[in-house]
Amino acid sequence: MLPGFLARAVELLLGRKGRPLHLKAAGGATAVLVAVMLLGSWAVVAAEEGARGASLTSYPKALWWSVETATTVGYGDFYPVTLWGRIVGAVVMVVGITTYGMVTAALATWFVGREEKRRHRLAQEAARALHERFDRLEELVRGKGERD
Repeated sequence: MLPGFLARAVELLLGRKGRPLHLKAAGGATAVLVAVMLLGSWAVVAAEEGARGASLTSYPKALWWSVETATTVGYGDFYPVTLWGRIVGAVVMVVGITTYGMVTAALATWFVGREEKRRHRLAQEAARALHERFDRLEELVRGKGERD
């Protein structure tokens, strides 16, 4: 059941034709982030197992740790104490920071695109109004020329 769900989720994030590249990239990065957080939680529990002073001793604690690490919140309630645990933490941090940067850039691109479309529409309306005015002026000039 889970692989089917994951396949549908990935298709939803990446599969739509005509979707802008920045949205596909943000969706792909989000899928990678979720995978890294899930796998990183498992890896950090494995790395910390049996270590003196380890606080990441269960998957639920490690999952919470990976979420706060990826979002750079870092409450400090859980942290890795082994070298391999810290390496996993660095990977989770880098992927999290990159993903949130891409999502932020995608949102900014979306806002800028909407504003550009609005400005383009206003410019077209202004051009249409100018053409109508010129057409009326030409009619007036032609009408005066015929009377003279």
